[in-house]
Amino acid sequence: ILVIIETISLFIQPLALAVRLTANITAGHLLLHLIGSATLALVNISLFTALITFTILTLLVILEFAVALIQAYVFTLLVSLYLQDNT
Repeated sequence: ILVIIETISLFIQPLALAVRLTANITAGHLLLHLIGSATLALVNISLFTALITFTILTLLVILEFAVALIQAYVFTLLVSLYLQDNT
């Protein structure tokens, strides 16, 4: 039974990594899309408020870029650790 548990564990690790990476990418894209849509909608209502949301959007793009770099690092690190454990 231990062999079955280890085999399931080996298949679950990459799946968990993929779900984690997909969730982080999707959350960032969704946030950027929502704030971008709000910025476009606010241009017709209040230019000052649209400028503030555009500034927030610009800062979020920078943050999203930093998160992408961290995600790439963590993904690479975890993949190398998983491969090291399995060889």
